[in-house]
Amino acid sequence: MSAENDQTTKIEAATFRRFLQHLDNNKKVQNIELMLLADFCRNCISKWYMKEAKNLGKDIDYDKAREIIYGMPYTEWKLKYQKEASPEQQKEFERRRG
Repeated sequence: MSAENDQTTKIEAATFRRFLQHLDNNKKVQNIELMLLADFCRNCISKWYMKEAKNLGKDIDYDKAREIIYGMPYTEWKLKYQKEASPEQQKEFERRRG
């Protein structure tokens, strides 16, 4: 890897860490809101993380990936921060999936 590629990788990694910190600092933003506005959520990022780790030869399961992305076990995050989606949000989410 060239020095320029190494620098780019470091910048991308730092940006990703900042993005995760931003999500952590804004726990009030619910996954359903992210899905409806941007078509991704923290769980999606966890799946991407798990897939990219596997592509690089590192076996990380979904629970571990979610712990990395959420900054704590998912069950703990869900109990502390996740709110029930409104009927309207659930309906819109199902409409988009179907």
